[in-house]
Amino acid sequence: MTEKRIALVTGGNRGIGAAIVKGLAARGDIHVLAAARNPSGMTAQANVTAVPLDLTTAATRKAHIAVILKAHPRIDILVNNAGVLHNGALLELDGDKLANTIEVNYLAPIDLIRAIVPGMVQRGFGRIVNLSSGWGSFEEGLTGPPSYSMTKAALNGLTLSLAHELPANVKVNSCCPGWVRTDMGGPGATRAPEHGAETPIWLATLPDDGPNGGFFRDRQRINW
Repeated sequence: MTEKRIALVTGGNRGIGAAIVKGLAARGDIHVLAAARNPSGMTAQANVTAVPLDLTTAATRKAHIAVILKAHPRIDILVNNAGVLHNGALLELDGDKLANTIEVNYLAPIDLIRAIVPGMVQRGFGRIVNLSSGWGSFEEGLTGPPSYSMTKAALNGLTLSLAHELPANVKVNSCCPGWVRTDMGGPGATRAPEHGAETPIWLATLPDDGPNGGFFRDRQRINW
């Protein structure tokens, strides 16, 4: 029997993250580590293990990452889904909120990648998916709340830079899930979480000849 792949999904307790966890676990060939700051309330699912992961400070996330890797040293798929959005003009935004946005949306994915990807390279397989946004696209004008737009643009830059650095068998891509009915997207959004999860799940399970270093919406490449 083929050994299951191991996937780590951040922000896996609600919204798009929970839908990604459910979709990956339903395949049967992937065991999902559903990471959240407080995972105790997660509903038990087959092929899913809830793990604590607080991304808000470098110290807490590095400590939690170390615990996760001690228990699960082989992580084949990393989905950087967790994110925060604070409204407000950049020059007026509270400094703590700005720092929080940078920590969670940009620095946390870097720390996770730096901890997990060397193992992927060594084993010759990896899939990294960064949940970005059209608001992080220069092509689309960076029209979202400034702190959110600039950190998602930086995440897109990280995706492309990393694709140049890594071997082709470790694929890294970004995606925009669209406007999704979550705590962040609000009840008026046009998409269900399951719809928003479709492209991240596709990128997390790409075949060997799948795309690398791209930015996607609805499985179609879009401009940075």
